[in-house]
Amino acid sequence: MRYEFDDFVLDTGRVELRRGSKLVDIEPQVFDLLVHLIANQDRVVSSEELFEAVWAGRIVSLSTLTSRINAARKAIGDSGAKQKLIKTIPRRGYRFTAEVITASDEAEAAPEPEATLRQEISFCTSGDKVRIAYAKVGSGPPLVKAGNWLNHLEYDWESPVWSHMLKWMASGRQLIRYDARGNGLSDWDVQDISFDAFVRDLEAVVDAAGLTRFALFGASQGCAVSIAYAVRHPERVSKLVLYGGFARGRRLRGDPVDIEQADAMITLIAPAGARRIPPSGRFSPRSLCPAARRSRWPGSMTCSATPRRRKTRCASGWCRITSTCSSSCRK
Repeated sequence: MRYEFDDFVLDTGRVELRRGSKLVDIEPQVFDLLVHLIANQDRVVSSEELFEAVWAGRIVSLSTLTSRINAARKAIGDSGAKQKLIKTIPRRGYRFTAEVITASDEAEAAPEPEATLRQEISFCTSGDKVRIAYAKVGSGPPLVKAGNWLNHLEYDWESPVWSHMLKWMASGRQLIRYDARGNGLSDWDVQDISFDAFVRDLEAVVDAAGLTRFALFGASQGCAVSIAYAVRHPERVSKLVLYGGFARGRRLRGDPVDIEQADAMITLIAPAGARRIPPSGRFSPRSLCPAARRSRWPGSMTCSATPRRRKTRCASGWCRITSTCSSSCRK
């Protein structure tokens, strides 16, 4: 759905807010709040309704809501003093007051450029003969996404959690991504689950894809892998983009709380008998997407991406990674 107001366009499909041709930086909760207000612009929206819509009923303070309202106003050029677009109704709630044009059904149905994207999945072999699945999609300057925990080339491409980001990354570029060992379409039954092995997998994919120089993107555990690769092969990495990651795993940071939480996570992930969706199937998606309880997709995705026993080994390995050790940067 596309909403146009003033000189702004809010696109729920692409999850983006634009002012003219410029992309406006906006936090996910602020985006969701703005969407809900605009979608219900014909009435006053109460604070309780916003808590349910944006935070899925979780307990948050009124000051948190006020902060997100202020951020939404700032993103669209409004303020608490002006209240030109978002009006506060004392003791009632909030209302979006600007005139909004909603995209027609025909415009909604028109295929976006990303709708024509089709990924091509291939396989290569890492240094220890482990088969690694990788995918290419799009055309343009190459962008490589380092593998991380619970990747699955096919499920992620269709996932409501990751799909929009991956297709955006492939717009105007050639996106190359892969399933790390023990995950997705890559070999599950492997002996070496170590940080050094994860870096070798990235090296194998880059070589198999025939890349000489490329931008490298790492998210979560993939950040440390990307850092280590860039240290080993600085001449091949044109840009290094890191998001939500760390250089040392939770068990190597020297913080007792981090170690305790890492052990608790691994306990939750451990095999849980014959239950259809084990604790890890509920824990993993909820930690990534708090509202995931409303859909069975995330649970099915995490269970299919990696078997429980392998998932436990991979999690334990990620908790012990470091991109600064001499073995990682020996080249």
